[in-house]
Order: sequence, then C-alpha cells, then structure tokens
Amino acid sequence: MNKKKLGAGIVSGVMLAGLLAGCGGGAATEQGKDNASGSAAGGKTTELRFYTYGTESAYSWKKTVAAYEEKNPGVKINVIGLSEKGDTQESLKKLDLAAASGEDMDILMFSDAASYAQRVSLGMVAPIDDYINKDGYKVGEEYKVDTKLNGKYYALPGKFNPWYVLLNKDQLDAAGLKVPTDWTWDDFADYAKKLSKGDGANKVYGTYFHGPQNGGWLDYVKLAMANQAENPEFIKADGSSNMDSPLFKKSLELRVKMEKEDKSAVPYSDMLSQKLNYRTQFYNQKASMILIGSWMNSELGGTEQTPLNFNIAVAPYPKNAAGDKGGYATVTTDYMAVAANSKHKDEAYKFIRWLTTDGALVQGKNIPSWSKVKSEDLGKIIDTILSSTKNPEKVDKDSLNRVMANSKASAIVPPVSYQAEVYKAVNEEFEKLILGKQDIDATVKASQDRVAQIIASNKK
Repeated sequence: MNKKKLGAGIVSGVMLAGLLAGCGGGAATEQGKDNASGSAAGGKTTELRFYTYGTESAYSWKKTVAAYEEKNPGVKINVIGLSEKGDTQESLKKLDLAAASGEDMDILMFSDAASYAQRVSLGMVAPIDDYINKDGYKVGEEYKVDTKLNGKYYALPGKFNPWYVLLNKDQLDAAGLKVPTDWTWDDFADYAKKLSKGDGANKVYGTYFHGPQNGGWLDYVKLAMANQAENPEFIKADGSSNMDSPLFKKSLELRVKMEKEDKSAVPYSDMLSQKLNYRTQFYNQKASMILIGSWMNSELGGTEQTPLNFNIAVAPYPKNAAGDKGGYATVTTDYMAVAANSKHKDEAYKFIRWLTTDGALVQGKNIPSWSKVKSEDLGKIIDTILSSTKNPEKVDKDSLNRVMANSKASAIVPPVSYQAEVYKAVNEEFEKLILGKQDIDATVKASQDRVAQIIASNKK
C-alpha cells in the first residue's frame, strides 16, 4: 500500500472481544514453521516468531534473516508473512486473529502510526524503554523518526519515507530555474507559476495536488502544518483540536492562490471528474512538480507502466518561512515492536535493534530511519533501489541523496479512533472552498466548529 492513512485500520469491537477472550483462529503463512513455539531440544536455539506484512520482494527477508542468524547462532527467526501482496489491511486482520487466538508472538511490524498506536492501546505490544536505557541511546537522536507514545517507547522505526517534491528537471532548465536545496512555500508557488505554460488540453501545470479525496490524502490540506516539529495534524498530541493553527489557514490560502489566481495547479474539479493520478500527471509531463512520499524512490527511474522520458530531480519539503528549521516533513515508516506475550523479549528486542540499524544496510531495500547511516551507505542503498527502474541515469542522485539525508519526521501524534470523521469533515469544508461555495474565513470557522463537535461527541 503506497498511501498510509492515519485513520485506517480501526480495531473492531469483535477483535477486542476476541483478544480478551482468547478465542478465534490464526491465519498466516510461515517460513520455518517447525519448532515455532520456542526453543529446540536442549534449549540451544531460541526461535522467534516475526509477524510482518512485508513481502520477500520488498524486504529480502531470507537474505536479511540469514545474516542475523549467522551472527547469532543461538537464534532462529521464523518469518510469518501475513499477506502475499504486502496488503497492510489484510495483514492487520490476520495479525489480530492470531493475537485473538493466543498464538505465540515475538516480533510485530506495523506499517503506520494508527496501527501501531491502536495495538499498543490494546496491550499487544511491550514497552522497550528499559532496553533502550540499557543500551544508552536516545531514540530521537539515534533515529529520524521518534516513536514515543504516551511517554513510552514500544517500537523502533524501520524504513524512512519522507515526503518530498519531484521535479521535471528538463522543464526546470527550460524555465531557467535551479533545483531548490532550501525553499519556502512562497518559492514553491513562484516556481509553479513560472513552470506553467500553454492552454487547454496542451496546458502544462506547475504542480498537481492529489487530494483530498473522500476523506483521504488530507496531507494536501495541511501543507503548511506538516513541516512542523510538533503537532502537524488536525488533532494535537493532547487530543485537543489544532484547527485554530494559523498554518491551517495558510495551507488553504496557498491552495486557493495557486489554483484560482496563479492558475499554476491542476484544478481540483479536474482531479475529481477525470480521476487523475499523480504518477500519470507527472510522468506524462502534465505537471512539472509533485509533492509526494518517497515510496516513489523505487519508481523514479521509470517503470513499464510509467516510462521516464525526461530527467528528474528532487527538492525538500518546503518551509513556511526562510528562517524556519528545514527538513521536517510527513514521514511514513515501519514500526518494529516486541510482542507483549513474547517469551523471548530480550532476544526479540535485540533483533529489532539490529534490523533497524546494521540490518537495514544488509537488507538494502529501503532508506533506513537510522541517523547513523553513512553517506556512502545511503548512496549505495539509493543506487540499489534505482537500479531496479528502467532509466536510473535520468535521476539526479545528488539531489535525492541530499533530501533523504536531511529529512526528518515530526513527533508522532497518536491517532484518535475518530480520525476518519475529522478527515471527512475537513475534506467537505475544503471542497466548499475550492469549488467556490464559501470563502477561506468561512471554511476555517466551519472546520473548527465541526472538528470541535466531533471531539466533544466522542468524549461522551
């Protein structure tokens, strides 16, 4: 799944009842199912059950696990694949069933903050603060993603997928524009205006915003909020509304200016009516810049479905003001956790610590969240990722390396159970604005009122 929606994966009451009652049935495919309950005869080998949505092609588990087992001969990792397609929702259902049936678990892998936070609240995940303190590091310094929830750590971050801006370098060159290394939203809007050209069916827009849509892709309604170190969401970390943030209004103003005044962004109505997609808009050269997540790294050089016929460069997520600290952006990661019912918590922690550090380099499939990755190692991983694309030589690797090395995540805002309601309300008010049915001030006020009402009704 490319897009990770924070409101997705809400745990049902049925699942909760199953967890408490210990009923139900597990469903999973497993590599090395024999002796999965614990240790081999004589207690010489500790077997760990690792539940993951990640596929072999996306994560190279065989190679990675073999490397760990070679260094740790007393440990065997049984990889339990929860979805052949890497489908995160299918995986969560199977994971929940396995937990409800009381299966032995040691290591759990979550794809987004919502899945992670919800299962922590259900008691499926063990805190790992004691291990972290014993090892003597701070998660916020050791990794680019801080996984703290309610004052404790329950996971270490795996891959690192920050949002960034993809640029059609050929169109940039033709307009006499340089690849930005540090820029603001005003700069972004200026670039988009200068890159827009033509009319009608032949028009090339400076940018394309792929959302919001039906309560999803709300990233495009909080553009100026997402580059903050704290509280980048519509709901604050303490559960109160963040709709009175001036950065919410700034985000709306930017969208209106670029679409209505500058005519530099693909009209929202076109996106909906024509069911446009960010890949085709960019790779068909109908939009010179797109703001998107770096899951696109594996497609940057072009694929069978989206051939690359121009040169690509990468720019960082824009800042709100020139003096702001840069690098912050929406980030997706994998949350590597120790199961609460594990009988081998020490060994499980040791594995996730390795997997999120040196193991990530062995794996070589994703950019790690580990901040200690050397520039040459980062370059090698990027080379490996791009080598699977059709035209890696058309990608400006220097700009990609620079953005990936300097990006960092905002602090986690634990998702609320009614996140989807909030997204739907904000989506609806945004559409009234962008389709000309109400002005910005009315949109801000209506969004504030509706979100406050949703919060209040969910506290009853």
